[in-house]
Amino acid sequence: MATKPATKPVEQELLDLEKQYWQAIKDKDVDTAMHLTDDQCIVTGAQGVARIDKETLAGMIKATPYTLNDFKVSDDAHVRLLCDDVAIVAYKVREELTVEGKSVTLEAADASAWVRRNDRWVCALHSETISGDPFGRNGRRKSRRSSAHVRRT
Repeated sequence: MATKPATKPVEQELLDLEKQYWQAIKDKDVDTAMHLTDDQCIVTGAQGVARIDKETLAGMIKATPYTLNDFKVSDDAHVRLLCDDVAIVAYKVREELTVEGKSVTLEAADASAWVRRNDRWVCALHSETISGDPFGRNGRRKSRRSSAHVRRT
């Protein structure tokens, strides 16, 4: 009697996809990032809010003015299925970057909205908030803003 192959829970699948997206940014792997992105994707971050189509995303990845050297998604990530084909992934992330020749480490809270289209998940929205004083009183905050990664505008 044949057994059905084990499938991972959808929550783990989405968290794995989020990490694949980060790895694609780190590797500057345009094809993987494009495969994981909805057309169009909305992004928010320190630079504002924007709608990014796949062509713009590809250009941003190729011309990014920084290097993502490493990242660590927190173990306490939250995944919430809103319905069968829409989910939210939220987590803290630690980023190690090189910006203008200098090492920069930052911590942020990120969230992505994933939708299932044609039997695969794609990211339709990504947002990042750099951790720190919400009123901007942290002296290091200004330098951290310059280290925006490609998923931010």
